[in-house]
Amino acid sequence: MKKIISLFSLIVLILSCNTTEPPAKPPADKGKITISVEDTSCIEAWIKITTTNLQLPTTVTLKKNNTVVQDIILQNKDSVVYIDSLLPKTTYTFQAFIRSSNQTFKSSELNVTTMDTTSHNFTWQTWTFGENSSSALYDVAIIDENNIWAVGEIYMNDSLGNPDPTRYNLVVWDGNNWTIKRVPYYYQGQPFYNPIQTVFAFGTNDIWFGGNGVIHWDGNQYNPVPIPSSVWGPHQINKIWGTSSSDLYIVGNNGNIAHFNGTSWQKIESGTDLNIQDIWGVPDGNNGFYKYLAADNAMLKINQQNELTRISVDQDMILLSIWAKTDKLIYTAGNGVFLFKNNYWEKIDELEANTTYRIKGEELNEIYGIVLPGSTINYFNGYSWYQIYTEQNNRFWRIDSKGKIVAATGYAGDSAIITIIRKN
Repeated sequence: MKKIISLFSLIVLILSCNTTEPPAKPPADKGKITISVEDTSCIEAWIKITTTNLQLPTTVTLKKNNTVVQDIILQNKDSVVYIDSLLPKTTYTFQAFIRSSNQTFKSSELNVTTMDTTSHNFTWQTWTFGENSSSALYDVAIIDENNIWAVGEIYMNDSLGNPDPTRYNLVVWDGNNWTIKRVPYYYQGQPFYNPIQTVFAFGTNDIWFGGNGVIHWDGNQYNPVPIPSSVWGPHQINKIWGTSSSDLYIVGNNGNIAHFNGTSWQKIESGTDLNIQDIWGVPDGNNGFYKYLAADNAMLKINQQNELTRISVDQDMILLSIWAKTDKLIYTAGNGVFLFKNNYWEKIDELEANTTYRIKGEELNEIYGIVLPGSTINYFNGYSWYQIYTEQNNRFWRIDSKGKIVAATGYAGDSAIITIIRKN
């Protein structure tokens, strides 16, 4: 009897091993939604929403602290949502929901903390240069608090007290004293000491100057960097920006733009003959930079391939200055402060900002501007504007900032001036 049972069990085992039924199908990929923070300011946040294996378009509900703040129609699997009206130094909890095919998909909770505001407590000091004629400083670059370079045109007297016919065009701060210098531009072997309009510094031994031409300080000497006439004609250079000495941009009058790759110059057609006053770059999220240019009645944008697009401005806007920390929020100034965010223009309609014509920042809670008639510096701490008043006859032209130091250059009467502002 035991042999019969064993034989029967063996037959069953053999049959089960040779079944022709197909293997079970793996479970289908489940839909998923995730959220992450892209950027924050003191009062804003940018939240990235990413979907996986969900049919699009679809509606996403975004909650902040368990309260619905937005319903978004999602067209792409990756989208960035802008949230405003937040408070400084506050943590918010966000979560996203999608209801699809009788199912609800939800993201994990995301904690987002806004930036804190910064201090309005400043001290400042002004230095003057020049002994005859009309001196002025047009631009400044801060390397650190003990290394500041300002450029322009300065007219001094000689050892006999007579006007020196050879102008100075540079002053350098070493932490204790200013030194007046001459930067030569050599043409056909002869030095020329022309006014310098702009300066951009990568470091103590890597500084670029622009005016009627381009000059590079390499730590040992001032080297002219000629530009072919086919790239740049007899036009003034107004501003320099770059990521390195082999990735450098210059902008100037009559719509001129050029790029230097460390070896040769390339002309970039702007599509305008108006003067381009400023350029600034921000990361493009793809190991490159977007370059934004202030071109009077338009904002220009150059991508990593040096392709240019024109962004129209609202009626009556004038763009003279530009700065940004992120591609999502561009600060401009000319006849007031205008923000370009989420592809729309927004005016800062506050008394302190209405006549700002230059702007520069460190972070989104540390932004400085020069206000008409030119003796007042605006400061935005991320939440509110504050004004720093200097001597009434000061007329500032440009401004730079680094860390707790701000420098503004210009003129007062016939003297060139630079004011150093320190944040306490």
